[in-house]
Amino acid sequence: MHTTAIILSLAIGIALEVLLYLGLRRIGRMGAVSAGAVVAVAALLLYLPYALLSWPGADVVAIHLALYLVVAYMLAIAGGRPTEGKRGWHWAPALFIAFFALVVGMNVVFLGVAEKGITGIFAQLLPKPDGGEVADSRFPGTVSHDFQKKEALYNAYLEQVEEQRQRGWQVRKGWQAQPVVDQPAVFLVEVVDAQGQPVSGATVSGRFLRTSNSAFDFAFAMSEVAPGRYRLETRLSQPGLWQLVLEIRRGEELHEIRALTSVQAQQQVRAKAGS
Repeated sequence: MHTTAIILSLAIGIALEVLLYLGLRRIGRMGAVSAGAVVAVAALLLYLPYALLSWPGADVVAIHLALYLVVAYMLAIAGGRPTEGKRGWHWAPALFIAFFALVVGMNVVFLGVAEKGITGIFAQLLPKPDGGEVADSRFPGTVSHDFQKKEALYNAYLEQVEEQRQRGWQVRKGWQAQPVVDQPAVFLVEVVDAQGQPVSGATVSGRFLRTSNSAFDFAFAMSEVAPGRYRLETRLSQPGLWQLVLEIRRGEELHEIRALTSVQAQQQVRAKAGS
Protein backbone atom coordinates (compact mmCIF):
# COMPACT_ATOMS: atom_id res chain seq x y z
CA MET A 1 0.00 0.00 0.00
CA HIS A 2 1.50 3.34 -1.07
CA THR A 3 2.12 6.09 1.45
CA THR A 4 -0.31 8.42 -0.34
CA ALA A 5 -3.04 5.79 -0.14
CA ILE A 6 -2.34 5.27 3.57
CA ILE A 7 -2.63 8.99 4.33
CA LEU A 8 -5.81 9.23 2.23
CA SER A 9 -7.48 6.27 3.95
CA LEU A 10 -6.55 7.67 7.37
CA ALA A 11 -7.99 11.08 6.48
CA ILE A 12 -11.24 9.58 5.17
CA GLY A 13 -11.62 7.36 8.23
CA ILE A 14 -11.02 10.22 10.65
CA ALA A 15 -13.50 12.44 8.78
CA LEU A 16 -16.15 9.71 8.99
CA GLU A 17 -15.45 9.29 12.71
CA VAL A 18 -15.93 13.02 13.34
CA LEU A 19 -19.18 13.09 11.33
CA LEU A 20 -20.53 10.05 13.18
CA TYR A 21 -19.59 11.57 16.54
CA LEU A 22 -21.29 14.88 15.74
CA GLY A 23 -24.38 13.04 14.53
CA LEU A 24 -24.60 10.96 17.70
CA ARG A 25 -24.12 14.04 19.89
CA ARG A 26 -26.53 16.40 18.14
CA ILE A 27 -29.15 14.08 16.67
CA GLY A 28 -28.90 11.08 19.00
CA ARG A 29 -28.38 13.27 22.09
CA MET A 30 -25.72 10.87 23.38
CA GLY A 31 -23.10 11.74 25.94
CA ALA A 32 -19.52 12.40 24.90
CA VAL A 33 -18.11 9.18 26.34
CA SER A 34 -20.93 7.05 24.94
CA ALA A 35 -20.61 8.64 21.50
CA GLY A 36 -16.83 8.11 21.54
CA ALA A 37 -17.31 4.46 22.47
CA VAL A 38 -19.78 3.96 19.60
CA VAL A 39 -17.34 5.63 17.19
CA ALA A 40 -14.53 3.33 18.32
CA VAL A 41 -16.67 0.19 17.93
CA ALA A 42 -17.93 1.36 14.52
CA ALA A 43 -14.35 1.95 13.35
CA LEU A 44 -13.35 -1.57 14.38
CA LEU A 45 -16.42 -3.20 12.82
CA LEU A 46 -15.99 -1.35 9.52
CA TYR A 47 -12.22 -1.35 9.10
CA LEU A 48 -11.26 -4.84 10.30
CA PRO A 49 -13.34 -6.78 7.69
CA TYR A 50 -11.99 -4.49 4.94
CA ALA A 51 -8.41 -4.97 6.17
CA LEU A 52 -8.81 -8.76 6.33
CA LEU A 53 -10.14 -8.90 2.76
CA SER A 54 -7.53 -6.59 1.21
CA TRP A 55 -4.73 -7.10 3.80
CA PRO A 56 -2.35 -4.20 3.18
CA GLY A 57 0.10 -5.53 5.78
CA ALA A 58 0.24 -5.82 9.57
CA ASP A 59 2.06 -2.49 9.96
CA VAL A 60 -0.54 -0.61 7.90
CA VAL A 61 -3.42 -2.22 9.79
CA ALA A 62 -1.78 -1.33 13.12
CA ILE A 63 -1.39 2.31 12.06
CA HIS A 64 -5.05 2.58 11.05
CA LEU A 65 -6.40 0.91 14.18
CA ALA A 66 -4.19 2.95 16.48
CA LEU A 67 -5.14 6.26 14.89
CA TYR A 68 -8.85 5.47 14.62
CA LEU A 69 -9.04 4.46 18.28
CA VAL A 70 -7.01 7.46 19.42
CA VAL A 71 -9.32 9.79 17.48
CA ALA A 72 -12.37 8.18 19.10
CA TYR A 73 -10.75 8.62 22.51
CA MET A 74 -9.91 12.26 21.75
CA LEU A 75 -13.50 12.97 20.71
CA ALA A 76 -14.83 11.41 23.91
CA ILE A 77 -12.41 13.42 26.08
CA ALA A 78 -12.84 16.68 24.16
CA GLY A 79 -16.64 16.51 24.36
CA GLY A 80 -16.72 15.80 28.10
CA ARG A 81 -17.48 18.37 30.71
CA PRO A 82 -14.59 19.94 32.63
CA THR A 83 -14.04 18.58 36.11
CA GLU A 84 -14.44 21.03 39.03
CA GLY A 85 -14.67 24.02 36.72
CA LYS A 86 -11.25 23.43 35.17
CA ARG A 87 -10.64 23.82 31.48
CA GLY A 88 -8.42 21.73 29.27
CA TRP A 89 -7.30 18.15 29.45
CA HIS A 90 -5.64 16.29 32.23
CA TRP A 91 -1.97 15.59 31.50
CA ALA A 92 -2.52 11.79 31.44
CA PRO A 93 -4.86 11.61 28.39
CA ALA A 94 -2.85 14.33 26.67
CA LEU A 95 0.34 12.30 27.12
CA PHE A 96 -1.43 9.16 25.91
CA ILE A 97 -2.65 10.88 22.75
CA ALA A 98 0.73 12.48 22.06
CA PHE A 99 2.46 9.09 22.35
CA PHE A 100 0.20 7.41 19.81
CA ALA A 101 0.39 10.40 17.46
CA LEU A 102 4.20 10.11 17.57
CA VAL A 103 4.07 6.35 16.89
CA VAL A 104 1.69 6.78 13.95
CA GLY A 105 3.74 9.63 12.48
CA MET A 106 6.99 7.67 12.70
CA ASN A 107 5.40 4.61 11.08
CA VAL A 108 4.11 6.69 8.18
CA VAL A 109 7.60 8.15 7.72
CA PHE A 110 9.22 4.69 7.79
CA LEU A 111 6.74 3.38 5.22
CA GLY A 112 7.47 6.33 2.96
CA VAL A 113 11.23 5.84 3.20
CA ALA A 114 10.88 2.10 2.53
CA GLU A 115 8.74 2.77 -0.53
CA LYS A 116 10.41 5.79 -2.12
CA GLY A 117 13.85 5.89 -0.51
CA ILE A 118 15.48 8.81 1.25
CA THR A 119 14.17 11.71 -0.80
CA GLY A 120 12.89 15.22 -0.28
CA ILE A 121 13.43 16.72 3.15
CA PHE A 122 15.09 13.56 4.50
CA ALA A 123 17.75 13.66 1.79
CA GLN A 124 18.40 17.32 2.64
CA LEU A 125 18.64 16.80 6.40
CA LEU A 126 20.84 13.69 6.36
CA PRO A 127 24.58 14.20 5.71
CA LYS A 128 25.85 13.14 2.31
CA PRO A 129 28.50 10.39 2.15
CA ASP A 130 32.06 11.58 1.74
CA GLY A 131 33.31 10.84 -1.77
CA GLY A 132 30.45 8.54 -2.74
CA GLU A 133 26.87 8.36 -3.88
CA VAL A 134 23.73 8.22 -1.75
CA ALA A 135 22.73 4.60 -1.27
CA ASP A 136 19.29 3.53 -2.44
CA SER A 137 17.33 3.01 0.76
CA ARG A 138 14.25 1.47 -0.80
CA PHE A 139 13.49 -2.16 -0.09
CA PRO A 140 11.21 -3.48 -2.82
CA GLY A 141 11.20 -6.91 -1.25
CA THR A 142 11.67 -8.69 -4.56
CA VAL A 143 13.10 -12.19 -4.30
CA SER A 144 14.52 -13.86 -7.40
CA HIS A 145 13.78 -17.41 -6.28
CA ASP A 146 11.50 -18.53 -3.48
CA PHE A 147 11.33 -22.29 -3.69
CA GLN A 148 9.89 -22.56 -0.19
CA LYS A 149 6.60 -21.08 -1.35
CA LYS A 150 5.40 -24.39 -2.69
CA GLU A 151 6.69 -27.78 -1.69
CA ALA A 152 6.50 -29.10 -5.24
CA LEU A 153 8.72 -26.32 -6.58
CA TYR A 154 11.20 -26.79 -3.76
CA ASN A 155 11.42 -30.56 -4.37
CA ALA A 156 11.91 -29.94 -8.09
CA TYR A 157 14.72 -27.54 -7.26
CA LEU A 158 16.43 -30.12 -5.04
CA GLU A 159 16.18 -32.71 -7.82
CA GLN A 160 17.67 -30.26 -10.31
CA VAL A 161 20.58 -29.54 -7.94
CA GLU A 162 21.30 -33.27 -7.57
CA GLU A 163 21.16 -33.83 -11.34
CA GLN A 164 23.51 -30.88 -11.80
CA ARG A 165 25.97 -32.37 -9.30
CA GLN A 166 25.94 -35.76 -11.01
CA ARG A 167 26.34 -34.21 -14.47
CA GLY A 168 29.70 -32.81 -13.43
CA TRP A 169 29.88 -29.80 -15.70
CA GLN A 170 32.65 -27.34 -14.85
CA VAL A 171 31.99 -23.65 -15.37
CA ARG A 172 34.54 -20.87 -15.36
CA LYS A 173 33.23 -17.34 -15.47
CA GLY A 174 34.51 -13.82 -15.01
CA TRP A 175 35.02 -10.36 -16.41
CA GLN A 176 37.67 -9.67 -19.01
CA ALA A 177 38.57 -6.61 -16.93
CA GLN A 178 37.21 -5.08 -13.73
CA PRO A 179 33.81 -3.58 -14.65
CA VAL A 180 33.23 0.13 -14.09
CA VAL A 181 29.79 1.65 -13.77
CA ASP A 182 28.26 2.87 -17.09
CA GLN A 183 31.22 1.60 -19.11
CA PRO A 184 31.25 -1.37 -21.54
CA ALA A 185 32.42 -4.59 -19.90
CA VAL A 186 32.95 -8.09 -21.30
CA PHE A 187 31.73 -11.11 -19.35
CA LEU A 188 33.04 -14.56 -20.35
CA VAL A 189 31.83 -18.06 -19.51
CA GLU A 190 33.59 -21.32 -20.35
CA VAL A 191 31.78 -24.65 -19.89
CA VAL A 192 33.25 -28.17 -20.08
CA ASP A 193 31.64 -31.52 -19.25
CA ALA A 194 32.83 -34.16 -16.77
CA GLN A 195 35.34 -35.47 -19.35
CA GLY A 196 36.77 -32.00 -19.97
CA GLN A 197 35.14 -31.58 -23.39
CA PRO A 198 33.60 -28.19 -24.33
CA VAL A 199 29.85 -27.94 -23.88
CA SER A 200 28.98 -26.31 -27.19
CA GLY A 201 25.61 -25.44 -28.68
CA ALA A 202 24.17 -24.47 -25.30
CA THR A 203 21.91 -21.54 -24.55
CA VAL A 204 23.56 -19.38 -21.91
CA SER A 205 21.43 -16.66 -20.35
CA GLY A 206 20.82 -15.11 -16.98
CA ARG A 207 20.12 -12.02 -14.94
CA PHE A 208 22.05 -9.42 -13.05
CA LEU A 209 20.10 -8.55 -9.89
CA ARG A 210 20.48 -5.41 -7.81
CA THR A 211 19.54 -6.51 -4.27
CA SER A 212 18.83 -2.97 -3.02
CA ASN A 213 16.52 -2.05 -5.92
CA SER A 214 14.96 -4.52 -8.33
CA ALA A 215 14.24 -1.72 -10.82
CA PHE A 216 17.86 -2.07 -12.03
CA ASP A 217 17.60 -5.84 -12.64
CA PHE A 218 18.07 -6.95 -16.24
CA ALA A 219 18.25 -10.17 -18.22
CA PHE A 220 20.88 -11.11 -20.79
CA ALA A 221 21.76 -13.78 -23.35
CA MET A 222 25.32 -14.76 -24.26
CA SER A 223 26.78 -15.62 -27.66
CA GLU A 224 29.03 -18.62 -28.31
CA VAL A 225 32.33 -17.35 -29.71
CA ALA A 226 34.20 -20.68 -29.58
CA PRO A 227 33.26 -24.28 -28.62
CA GLY A 228 32.11 -24.10 -25.01
CA ARG A 229 33.06 -20.42 -24.71
CA TYR A 230 30.38 -17.71 -24.38
CA ARG A 231 30.64 -13.93 -24.39
CA LEU A 232 28.53 -10.96 -23.28
CA GLU A 233 29.22 -7.24 -23.60
CA THR A 234 27.10 -5.15 -21.24
CA ARG A 235 26.97 -2.10 -19.00
CA LEU A 236 26.08 -2.09 -15.31
CA SER A 237 24.35 1.09 -14.22
CA GLN A 238 25.10 1.05 -10.49
CA PRO A 239 28.34 0.60 -8.51
CA GLY A 240 28.74 -1.99 -5.79
CA LEU A 241 27.52 -5.57 -5.43
CA TRP A 242 25.29 -7.35 -7.95
CA GLN A 243 23.87 -10.85 -7.86
CA LEU A 244 24.37 -13.06 -10.90
CA VAL A 245 21.99 -15.87 -11.85
CA LEU A 246 23.45 -17.84 -14.76
CA GLU A 247 21.58 -20.60 -16.63
CA ILE A 248 23.20 -22.97 -19.11
CA ARG A 249 20.76 -25.11 -21.13
CA ARG A 250 21.50 -27.83 -23.66
CA GLY A 251 18.44 -29.82 -24.62
CA GLU A 252 16.86 -31.08 -21.40
CA GLU A 253 20.01 -30.36 -19.38
CA LEU A 254 20.01 -27.32 -17.13
CA HIS A 255 22.97 -26.01 -15.16
CA GLU A 256 22.37 -23.01 -12.89
CA ILE A 257 24.95 -20.95 -11.04
CA ARG A 258 24.55 -18.03 -8.65
CA ALA A 259 27.31 -15.68 -7.68
CA LEU A 260 28.16 -12.14 -6.60
CA THR A 261 30.07 -9.61 -8.63
CA SER A 262 31.31 -6.11 -7.87
CA VAL A 263 31.25 -2.99 -10.05
CA GLN A 264 33.60 -0.10 -9.41
CA ALA A 265 32.42 3.49 -9.25
CA GLN A 266 34.10 5.95 -11.59
CA GLN A 267 35.40 7.89 -8.58
CA GLN A 268 37.27 4.78 -7.43
CA VAL A 269 38.94 4.40 -10.82
CA ARG A 270 40.00 8.05 -10.88
CA ALA A 271 41.32 7.79 -7.31
CA LYS A 272 43.45 4.76 -8.22
CA ALA A 273 44.75 6.48 -11.35
CA GLY A 274 45.74 9.55 -9.34
CA SER A 275 47.53 7.62 -6.59
